Amino acid sequence: MKTILVTGPIGSGKSEACRYLSSLDFPVYDCDSRTKMLYSLVPGLKCSIEERLGLAWSQIGTVFSSPEKLRTLEEMVYPHLLEDLKAWRDAQTAPLVFVESAVALEKPLFDTLWDETVLVTASRELRLQRNPKVAQRDSLQVFDPARIGHTVFNDGTLNELYLQIRQLICKLI
Repeated sequence: MKTILVTGPIGSGKSEACRYLSSLDFPVYDCDSRTKMLYSLVPGLKCSIEERLGLAWSQIGTVFSSPEKLRTLEEMVYPHLLEDLKAWRDAQTAPLVFVESAVALEKPLFDTLWDETVLVTASRELRLQRNPKVAQRDSLQVFDPARIGHTVFNDGTLNELYLQIRQLICKLI
């Protein structure tokens, strides 16, 4: 089994690419969704985060404007995410499994979890149209070209994206 990281900047189409992979019956682990689930599943995690960050849970989104608070949040949550991801991956039997994350490539804690990386990208203008948070989050995401195995350009139609994904699968299997 190969584990493939699907990464890319906000608004690039990672989630759409992963929805398509899932529709083709490939297992996909969505780090954002699983993290949100872990906040409720790990006893005391939310309270610990609120206490350590000095924030009410309703204000947790403000951590993206504070590198120090974001780093603290990641230090608290990522070990749980790593454990959950490993357990999920170990339970899979498909020849290819995919992990969707905008930031995992930059986090050394996750480095040994995948065999290859796929960058889904699009022009900044198009990403801004898709998601207004692009301006705020772009500075938080850096992609080292040396760590990218494959690139999917998502500036066209959904059918063009899906074609690139099918071609990519042929290369990965």
